[in-house]
Amino acid sequence: MYVCNCNGLRQRDVARAIEAGATRPREVFQRNQCEAQCAKCVCEMRQMIAESREVYALAAE
Repeated sequence: MYVCNCNGLRQRDVARAIEAGATRPREVFQRNQCEAQCAKCVCEMRQMIAESREVYALAAE
């Protein structure tokens, strides 16, 4: 499924960037060699980042 239609970023692209250390949507774009255009995807990216933080926090317990 596409997260960013402007840049053709799929969920897996965003997930890889998060796994590689991206903690902000800007960093997700940088890791995928693109930049925000309409920014409609930023909320979904933030949600994915927050969810991954929760998973990592639970794993650390």
